[in-house]
Amino acid sequence: MKTYLDTFGHPDRELSDEDMALAQALQINGRASFREIADALAVSDQTAARRWSRLRSTGRLRVLGLTDPLRLGDSLWVVRVRCTPDAATSIGEALARRTDTTWVNLSSGGTEIYCAVRTRGPGLEESLLLQKLPRTPQVMDVSAHCLLHIFFGRDLSSINKRGPLTPAQIRALAPPVAPRLALDATPAVTLTDGDRQLLDLLARDGRAAPAELAAATGLSPSTVRRRITELRTAGALYFDVEFHPDLLRQNFRATLWLEIDPSRLAEAGAALAAHPEVSFAAAVTGTSNLYASTDVATAQHFYRYLTESVATLPGLRHTATAPIHRTLKGPGPYLPTRP
Repeated sequence: MKTYLDTFGHPDRELSDEDMALAQALQINGRASFREIADALAVSDQTAARRWSRLRSTGRLRVLGLTDPLRLGDSLWVVRVRCTPDAATSIGEALARRTDTTWVNLSSGGTEIYCAVRTRGPGLEESLLLQKLPRTPQVMDVSAHCLLHIFFGRDLSSINKRGPLTPAQIRALAPPVAPRLALDATPAVTLTDGDRQLLDLLARDGRAAPAELAAATGLSPSTVRRRITELRTAGALYFDVEFHPDLLRQNFRATLWLEIDPSRLAEAGAALAAHPEVSFAAAVTGTSNLYASTDVATAQHFYRYLTESVATLPGLRHTATAPIHRTLKGPGPYLPTRP
């Protein structure tokens, strides 16, 4: 069966400094024009377009237009599936093929699957996946933790921390962004059928041209541009860069499950988000109320990180870790297809 890695192909492991700059520019503003990118990076339009075409056609990266579930009245859950070792890969691949899952990872020696699951509305009642999983014979245990607040993630990734762009270049590229909103801050954004068609197309190709999107949705190009801007400004739509798994990933990845004193949770989450080792951090329900994904060079580096950085987080009561061995799916609802 074709794996997540296979769908990307097998490019060179490293990105050049110029490619890293372009990747960071796209992470900051996935819909930026080549003129805007060229001006920020001090290159020509043709150079920016040529680099993007090469990176995309060789499977190194793609830009995805994704939606914030909280702004649409949906919920996001971190789901842990403990299963028999012989079944983890097949169950994980089945989960990866679903459009309501993202970030499907095998962990704990191949006996556990971690993934994000999106459900309509605030609860789990409508999730057929979470109703079926416990009935699967090889599944030993399922737990679901509702994501309450993202400290680092969504439109931010490791490239924001490792990329070469200067603060001035970042400011020049940054689009208007809605503030991070609490669950009850404003009413959920209401989508039309045309919006849903448009968002589904952007989830496959975040840089699709307005004319292409217009032809597929029956909207005019001007309406497509306007609606993308409106949904983005409202915080319902954001853009993320999906990298080939070998490009930015280091040699040791692990999840952190931290129990934090509730009065210090916001402070600890903000501190954790600032760590260069952290690629995602969020407050979740459960005894372990702070969840994070980490990416470091070696197991020894991870040990130092735990004992020197994690240990000093405010309000820390308990720490649990689990190594990530393999990623079966990344940030989008659809698996990539070979260019």
